[in-house]
Amino acid sequence: MSQDNFEEYDDPILYDKENESYTPEIPFLTKWAAKQQGTIIDIACGTGRITIPLAKSGYTLIGVDVHNGMLQEARNKSSKKNVDIQWVEQDCTNFKLGIKSRLIYSVGNSFQHFLTSEDQDGLLVSVNKHLEEDGVFIFGTRFPNEDELLQPITEEYWKTYTDDETHCPVDVYTISRYDALEQIQHYTTIRKYKNESDEIVNEKNTNISLRYVYPKEMERLLFIHGFEIVDVYKDWNETPIDNASHEMVYVCKKKTQSFLSK
Repeated sequence: MSQDNFEEYDDPILYDKENESYTPEIPFLTKWAAKQQGTIIDIACGTGRITIPLAKSGYTLIGVDVHNGMLQEARNKSSKKNVDIQWVEQDCTNFKLGIKSRLIYSVGNSFQHFLTSEDQDGLLVSVNKHLEEDGVFIFGTRFPNEDELLQPITEEYWKTYTDDETHCPVDVYTISRYDALEQIQHYTTIRKYKNESDEIVNEKNTNISLRYVYPKEMERLLFIHGFEIVDVYKDWNETPIDNASHEMVYVCKKKTQSFLSK
């Protein structure tokens, strides 16, 4: 993940305000964690949105992320909750933990942060190296459907949430521009902070770029890096994928011998 693409994550407190309560992945990952033994690795773990709840359930976790600020907040949160997690600041395209795992996962559509083919290759090579034979890699990424890619290049309302400090609403808007040649969506997120009189008193804008991968492209990408696709779902509730999907959740198993090694 390029440091030029960090803007959305430079305020970890704001990130948690907007995202920490969203945890649909936990039941799914807990089911898989119960089948494995040993240390579980969370790739691009951020502030530990999923890492900490899994560790609280009794599993041994390593969280890996390249963003120092997000990891520092993860450390603060796990310390306050008396949860023992090893937090590692490393580039996920070339991480080296010195262990192998039966289960590695990545949530929050983090796969989209690897913008180039070289980044994607590096991530998958690193994951493969850290998996035991027949180990499982689970990750989600947004489905490149028309709703995602053909958004107008105008300010569009997204959602409203209540700020837990001011108890006032925050209206969130987005502007997006899709680069079809690079398969990258460039997003601007606009947060409009209101007072008790529903007047806008502050505004904060952040930018992020996200790479989209098509299903057949993903099949080949995983195959050449030594993964067998076990299942693909449209959500973390194990709903079968279809053309109306907004997300792709992949369950992959490390093959005994990868295509690249032949």
